[in-house]
Amino acid sequence: MTHSLPYDVNASILFTELPVLQRPAAVKQAGFDAVEFWWPFAQSVPRDSEVDLFVRSVADAGVKLVGLNFAAGDMPAGERGLVSWPARAQEFVDSVDIAVAIAEQLGCRSLNALYGNRVAGVEGEEQDDVAVANLVLAARAVEKLGGTVLVEPISGSDAYPLRTAADALAVIDRVHAEASVDNLAVLADLYHMAVNGDDVGAVIATHASRIGHVQIADAPGRHEPGSGDLPLEHQLHALEQAGYSGWVGLEYKPQTTTLASLDWLPRERRSRRWAGGTRTAGLTERTI
Repeated sequence: MTHSLPYDVNASILFTELPVLQRPAAVKQAGFDAVEFWWPFAQSVPRDSEVDLFVRSVADAGVKLVGLNFAAGDMPAGERGLVSWPARAQEFVDSVDIAVAIAEQLGCRSLNALYGNRVAGVEGEEQDDVAVANLVLAARAVEKLGGTVLVEPISGSDAYPLRTAADALAVIDRVHAEASVDNLAVLADLYHMAVNGDDVGAVIATHASRIGHVQIADAPGRHEPGSGDLPLEHQLHALEQAGYSGWVGLEYKPQTTTLASLDWLPRERRSRRWAGGTRTAGLTERTI
């Protein structure tokens, strides 16, 4: 049971041995055709020259940018998005303009809006109202590209209110109900959903049509596939059978080096040319 979905590399968590601008080329050298990033800048509003250098690094490497986060605050410090943070709403809005400009140049059509942690001293209802307004704004901006805004449930932050696919879908449904936008979808990170106790199989069976992008890591540990106990091959096969045909982002923490952590995936399976059923004989069930 081997799926034929194409893989991309999240170069904000992989290839961190290298500076950001060198990572797209390293991804290509490792045999992949596509890359995704969290917000690749130190500030929510980088200088134009920084944006230009990032765009050039992806274009020159010859990889496709298939996913990009809007600005999400200080991730190493525990911040997880600006969408629902009233005091930083303008930062988010500014980052939307920048992200859309990058996406337009590089052909990216999936942009991830991390919801944001609950903020002390602010009512959750107020944060949710701000989030809806910001998601509407982002969806309308991305719609001009024919793109999708992703809403992601994540683990690892008790203050982050979207834990399950149902939580993300509830936000999306509210946005749909309050505004005339319909280009929002769930970012289904199979690791985050599993460790949060979500029934991943049921989510796939029920909501595959509402999944806009998929990411994987194994659990426990959030390391490379094969290092833990998650049935990732079965889940990806189920997604494909349910009609998902998009990218699968490798978003895990390597146990050693990035290149060593990729040994589970034969080089011939790293290129999109493999997708569509041209499978290589001898792949094991554990190879996903």
